[in-house]
Amino acid sequence: MPMTAPDLAWHFTPGSRFEEPGEHGLAGTLSVVRVPGELWLPTGQVTACDPFVSLGQGEAEPFTATVPPGRYAVECAVATLTRPGQEPGERPHRRIAAARLLIADAPAVSWEPALTAGQDPAELADDEFFGYGVDAGTGCFYDAACDESFPCTGEDEGPLWDAFDAEDDDAQLGPHLITDQGTGHTLAAFSSGWGDGAYPTWVGRDAGGRVVSFVTDFHVVPADAPAAV
Repeated sequence: MPMTAPDLAWHFTPGSRFEEPGEHGLAGTLSVVRVPGELWLPTGQVTACDPFVSLGQGEAEPFTATVPPGRYAVECAVATLTRPGQEPGERPHRRIAAARLLIADAPAVSWEPALTAGQDPAELADDEFFGYGVDAGTGCFYDAACDESFPCTGEDEGPLWDAFDAEDDDAQLGPHLITDQGTGHTLAAFSSGWGDGAYPTWVGRDAGGRVVSFVTDFHVVPADAPAAV
């Protein structure tokens, strides 16, 4: 069967710990970092992509699950990684494990793949998933109507580049809220786990079927990694 969602609520519980199996596996402790400000969704059509590759190109399709227009919080689950039994050094090894767009202050009781038009989970083989490709080590959330507010980032300039182009480790990791001064449109951007690859986004719904969150899993926490005691 296609890939199913991991325990995403656990990812966003500060202090959650895991250990990769094997002699050389990493141990990780999760914390949560919220994006400064709120993401504006003027149409409620949520889009996720690698902004350095797809933003401003009209290539990224919005998810079919829509939400009421409004302003919403975005937060990232950050994994601080060490060898088992070791403590983080002066410059801890940290990775964005997952990014969450919070639509409602309610727990998700079910998860489904975030799909774009024409995608059918029935076509997926075992452990396959729909996701967006990353070629520049970065992911983001934004509203479909905002795409043209952020021109192609193929050249090494602009506010998105400025946000990540810093020697500070926190700046390189993200998350960042980028605002177009002309329109007020925003996007929330963050580094993507281990870097390039393909990553799934999941839609969380409450007991009434209402969308409460979108979560992109960057596969830093292995699906079979046992929780640390």
